[in-house]
Amino acid sequence: MSLEELKREIISCRKCPRLVVWREEVARTKRKAYMDWDYWGKPVPGFGDPKARVLVVGLAPGAHGSNRTGRNFTGDASGKFLYAALYRAGFASQPNSASRGDGLRLKDMYITACGRCAPPQNKPTTEELDNCQPFLEREIELLQPNVIVVLGRIAFERILRVYSEPKGDKKFAHGAVFRLEAGPWLVCSYHPSQQNTLTGKLTVEMFDAMWAQVKELVEPRHTVLRSPRRS
Repeated sequence: MSLEELKREIISCRKCPRLVVWREEVARTKRKAYMDWDYWGKPVPGFGDPKARVLVVGLAPGAHGSNRTGRNFTGDASGKFLYAALYRAGFASQPNSASRGDGLRLKDMYITACGRCAPPQNKPTTEELDNCQPFLEREIELLQPNVIVVLGRIAFERILRVYSEPKGDKKFAHGAVFRLEAGPWLVCSYHPSQQNTLTGKLTVEMFDAMWAQVKELVEPRHTVLRSPRRS
């Protein structure tokens, strides 16, 4: 299976009834500021460089961000903070993300999420994340990333689960770096949500330092890394 085939499978998924109802209701009713938009209203696939050595894993689409635009971290405040940083670090072709057709290209990076559908209150259930996990596993198998960056604690815990990695002394903290037994580096970051960026929990300087660390970890492939175990 190719990344493009996987994307089509993700977009057609209807495994989680609660999320199907929610994402489609949001797409119908819309937000007043976006009444002229034709909302995506479907599961959001990953996107980026198919030869990426860096995989970024977020939580789930925002109701009026990715669920509206159809691209991860596109059209909301989290995306503005993220893509500006990726542009400064040399991973993105431009510092902003407004729509799928805005010309944004990622360099050596692929962005995905634990959950593919916008959840109520931004809180997917464990069962819903379990339903999405095979998609994440297949993306990892296809990309074989050297570095995985997790944005938030839930993404951190999900990646450990994907790799059947014992938690041991691995504790989530911004800037924490671990080497997984399967080969890739795991880099942790606070999620670039306004809850973190407006309160100063995550600053521009902190975010830039983390991406600089990621760039230092990216190395040419010498061997094929072991794929994660299927759940």
